[in-house]
Amino acid sequence: MSSVEYTAPPLGDGSWRFEIRRVLALAIPVVIAQVGNMLMGTVDTMMVGRVGEDALAAAALGNAWFYAVLLMGQGVVHGIDPLVTQAHGARNAEGTAHALQRGIVIALIASVPLCLLLSFTEEVLLLSGQSPELAALAHRYISVQIPSLPLFLLFMALRQYLQGRELMRPGMWVMAVANVGNLFFNWVLIFGALGFPALGLFGAGIATSLTRALMLIVLVAWVLQFRLYEGAWVPWDRNAIRPAHLAQVWRSGWPVAVQMSLEIWAFSAGTLIAGTLGATAVAAHTIVLNMASLTFMMALGVSQGVVTRVGNLIGAGERERAQRAAWVGFALGASVMALAGVGFFLFRDQLPRLYTSEAQIVVLGSTILPVAAAFQVFDGTQAVGCGILRGMGRTLPAAGFNLLGYWVLGLPIGYWLAVRADFGLEGIWWGWVLGLAVVAFSLVAYVARRGPGFDPEDEGG
Repeated sequence: MSSVEYTAPPLGDGSWRFEIRRVLALAIPVVIAQVGNMLMGTVDTMMVGRVGEDALAAAALGNAWFYAVLLMGQGVVHGIDPLVTQAHGARNAEGTAHALQRGIVIALIASVPLCLLLSFTEEVLLLSGQSPELAALAHRYISVQIPSLPLFLLFMALRQYLQGRELMRPGMWVMAVANVGNLFFNWVLIFGALGFPALGLFGAGIATSLTRALMLIVLVAWVLQFRLYEGAWVPWDRNAIRPAHLAQVWRSGWPVAVQMSLEIWAFSAGTLIAGTLGATAVAAHTIVLNMASLTFMMALGVSQGVVTRVGNLIGAGERERAQRAAWVGFALGASVMALAGVGFFLFRDQLPRLYTSEAQIVVLGSTILPVAAAFQVFDGTQAVGCGILRGMGRTLPAAGFNLLGYWVLGLPIGYWLAVRADFGLEGIWWGWVLGLAVVAFSLVAYVARRGPGFDPEDEGG
């Protein structure tokens, strides 16, 4: 183990003001990194779109399947969040290091079945009713990305290790480098530059794989160059691969994988319902959903800040302060998303024009944005609630709340409103509002009753 003294997280004076400042300091770099991640997807779409309509459609189909699979692995890797954050709060260098090592092992293990799933991309798309031509194109696009899946999960394990130790900025700077690399790789491989052949959609898939490899390489180099492992690293030993220790990560991670999958598939299902309402509805729906996804990056940043802060304080034995940090997180998450909602409402007639000049799409989008404004507050609240539970290491309730909110209530009611009651696109969004409200209120109630301020031993587990 390094002889460098372990740097403990600042406990502060226990005031609300300090917790607000601390959570914001942890959240802002993550917000910037998440926006950078979205920017990469936007650049990919713009550049693939210049290849042709079929290429763009195949990329969209392939990405929908790829990210559904990837999120399962990412969720499992998030199982190290409570282990890293709580070990860091307890100044337990060995526990912090072992959490990363187990995250690396679990990422590699999870990659095997996930890569196998991706190898059936064409068959899955055909079963979902896609055309054979698009399914074949999407399969080729995804096949060259399969080797990048384990690389991305390893990147996630290292990033969560750093963020759990309050080192948020490396992930932000790596994402900036990745955006430059992604643009360069796309330019060279899609269109054929610097003597390379123009590979079109196939080149876009290779470029995405290279970008994920670049992210891992740059983050590892950053950690080594600035010795960010010092004071929180031990040599590899059998503890990293003991089944009982890996099971600890799995128990915390699989509910996160389920929760994330339920959420992404709920939004995908809503888009499929929108597809039955016509091309104009799909276009307006996609525009508003893109805006909502962009503002959601703020909530995700606050969520990660709360994961770190709550876990650190629990590890330090400061459960009362951890509970305070949880309420601060809820307030910040709801507040920043409420501001976004106000913007959606006030500029509902102007925002869709940033995406299209088609009058029908603009009008329909402007009618959905006030509904999306209500959606924002609940979305921010539930994102932070899931983060609090990850910091605590109690991830199963969030999966249950998502199942109830999205799949038992939100989607069926949204479908009925949209199709049966003839509310159209608004019906889907009101269904989502209902589902998110149920998830948000359930998480707030759970944190109030069994949040980080309550010792599990006193509560009977």
